[in-house]
Amino acid sequence: MQVFKFGGASVKDAAGVKNVCEIIRAHSRPENVIVISAMGKVTNALEQITDAILGNAANIDLLISQLKEQHFQIAQELFPSAKPVLDAIESLIAEIYWVAEEAQLKNYDYEYDQIVSIGELLSTRIVAAYLNASGIPCEWIDARDLIRTDDSFREGQVDWRITEAQIQTAYNKIRTQKPGFLILTQGFIASTSDNNSITLGREGSDYSASIIAYCLNASEVVIWKDVPGVLNADPRIFPQAELLHEISYYDAIEMTYYGATVIHPKTIKPLQNKNIPLRVKSFLNPLEAGTLIGNTELRNEKPTFIRKPEQVLVSISPRDFSFIIEENISEIFREIAKRRIKVNLMQNSALNFSLCLNNEKGKIDAFRESLNDRYRVRYNEACELLTIRNYTDELTGSHTSGKNILLEQKSRNTIQLVLQN
Repeated sequence: MQVFKFGGASVKDAAGVKNVCEIIRAHSRPENVIVISAMGKVTNALEQITDAILGNAANIDLLISQLKEQHFQIAQELFPSAKPVLDAIESLIAEIYWVAEEAQLKNYDYEYDQIVSIGELLSTRIVAAYLNASGIPCEWIDARDLIRTDDSFREGQVDWRITEAQIQTAYNKIRTQKPGFLILTQGFIASTSDNNSITLGREGSDYSASIIAYCLNASEVVIWKDVPGVLNADPRIFPQAELLHEISYYDAIEMTYYGATVIHPKTIKPLQNKNIPLRVKSFLNPLEAGTLIGNTELRNEKPTFIRKPEQVLVSISPRDFSFIIEENISEIFREIAKRRIKVNLMQNSALNFSLCLNNEKGKIDAFRESLNDRYRVRYNEACELLTIRNYTDELTGSHTSGKNILLEQKSRNTIQLVLQN
């Protein structure tokens, strides 16, 4: 069996849902599992709603109404008689209001997950209904009944023992009771032991597909994207980007670690552990081969460009001008771990320790304040981190021209630069 994953861009409107249905009809098998993300830009809209609710903004009702109308419009385009689907949408929208009534600002991450997880539930209710109406029988399953995590809200850590048992039990039950039915579920979301909704990290639907594939010993995972496959650069930024037809797990892990967004960073490890190949294909051109990621000795030797915007460069030095030693670094990383801040690059000298970090809402200011008593903390905002694998000096120069290089770090094959316009 295979696991197919479709992202938000593939189901952003009624035409997208119809296209996904035709891909499933042509390329899927009845024993497959289909994983669907929230519809295009819906997660962003739900994040706005979360901020509005926790900030007691005046436009909460307007934002929620716009979200409902977006899904109503898609459902009405897909179904001659949309009432059952509209009722399902109405019910899920009502859950946002229930969360809003009880929301408390003291735990932003918890409230975020209760609200943002609604996006995947909305999209999959619509897609499942359309598949069944189109003669492709499928069974909708709530991913929160499949994947169990701890309570690290916004980035749940999977309990693999419980998750594997739950996924196998649910899959075997449907295979027995409803042979010939596809299983359709959500990406990105899971539940804690207290049955609270939780998310697996932004863009985590790829990881959901990987978890399910691991637990079911799938033959392959296929991720359907709006690009031809894995490219050596983001074509929106680097127009000359080239398709990589086949890459190793190693290269894929390296690329995602440095910030390539075509695959979620956690996706590869569970697949590599069981030697399950991952194929990245285009939902716009489903007959094209895409990129195969697997257990190959083939190493990518093409230059690869990865750009991470919205970075902050933090430089830390002891106020008494003593050396940066292991004790200082340990203290700094305790504060980073406490706030679950993403570190993308680090460099130290005798008196200074520099970190390139994701500029995550609220976390960086709290991190800086925690160090102010003992350390001098300087920082640069509005930075970008550029990583070039298989770099040359000529390539590096052509992509840094006109930009201020705040920090540079080289290894044998890779250069990373923190840049500011």
